[in-house]
Amino acid sequence: MHRPQLTIGAPVGRRWATIREPVLDTTVAALLWAGMAVDLATRPLTEGQSPTTPVAYVVTGLIAAPVAIHRRYPVIAMLASTAAMVGYSLGRFTAFPGYTTFVLVFLVALHAGRRRALVVYLGGVAGLSVSLLAQPPAVATASSWISTVLTVTVAWLAGENLRSRRARRRDELEEAHRQVAQKADEARRAITAERLRIARDLHDVVAHSMSVIAVQAGVAHHVIEERPEIARDALGSIEVTAREGLVEMRRLLGLLRSEGDTTDDSGMAPAEGLRDVDRLLAHFRDAGVRVEVAGLGRVGDLPPALDITAYRIVQEGLTNVLRHGGPVAYLRMERSPTELRLEIRDDGRASAAATPGSGHGLTGIHERAALFGGTVHAEQQAEGGFRLTVELPIDASVVTP
Repeated sequence: MHRPQLTIGAPVGRRWATIREPVLDTTVAALLWAGMAVDLATRPLTEGQSPTTPVAYVVTGLIAAPVAIHRRYPVIAMLASTAAMVGYSLGRFTAFPGYTTFVLVFLVALHAGRRRALVVYLGGVAGLSVSLLAQPPAVATASSWISTVLTVTVAWLAGENLRSRRARRRDELEEAHRQVAQKADEARRAITAERLRIARDLHDVVAHSMSVIAVQAGVAHHVIEERPEIARDALGSIEVTAREGLVEMRRLLGLLRSEGDTTDDSGMAPAEGLRDVDRLLAHFRDAGVRVEVAGLGRVGDLPPALDITAYRIVQEGLTNVLRHGGPVAYLRMERSPTELRLEIRDDGRASAAATPGSGHGLTGIHERAALFGGTVHAEQQAEGGFRLTVELPIDASVVTP
């Protein structure tokens, strides 16, 4: 029996993410105060400077403390720290108070927007300048003023540069995630499209095979006693149709099992095309449908995908005639340099073996044609019967024979 395990990693991680930044900022402020306190305690006095008193330690704390709030209130933090620094300078204590300003300018430039970082930088320059003016002449020299301004400028530029690099890195990561998500979405759409295509193929195979089998079984049932030779032919046609349907279904199921490009499809039968129409027509003729064909020899070579689609449309159209139409079907194919036109119609005299359909066949024809930007017209004829016309554009790169 497995005992339930208590998972604390995620909540602890979230709590640490919430308090991490305040803890880090407070730690930096404490380290800055400690550094100034050590400097106050150890630095010797220069002429004109005041000895260290407890007030000096308090004021250095006021200088460093605003670092802890610089993320939320950058301008207020600089104003508070600068005011304390000016007060500290007026006391003329020994430790240099500008280190906190350097760190604060850098951190604001790193974490805040460019406009506020510029305001804080200018405030830092002004505060340091006033503080230097308040120092004794031996401390506030021209070189010390220049080095101080240069240092705070370098701190500002360093923060800006690091913030920009972080922003670029973040944008690159977001773009990479977006591309990964886009590729995954495209893969899902491709898989869905392939499944729909295979579903249409399975429907065509099953509908055609089962329709032929149903008609031939009905013929055999009616004539098995009076005309056993006809019943034998019908049973033979059922056997051939069932075997071919099983082969095609195995091929399609093999595609469903395949994973990427690693599947060995050498044992799969090639996809059927218009070159197999004669064999297809033989099945329908064996089932009792007389098919009259025009234009088959003038179709020529077609792009493979269009060839398969045209074959499936012919198969489904003739299957509909077998199931719903009369004993005569008319198939006409016309090809121009830019278009393949298929027309299938019947004479409107439904046979006794006609069966109701689900309506998926015509839907599949519409979907197949739409993949090539084609059009489908299905209509009842005034004189009786049904006419199906499909027009499929041909890629201009295909040469007309």
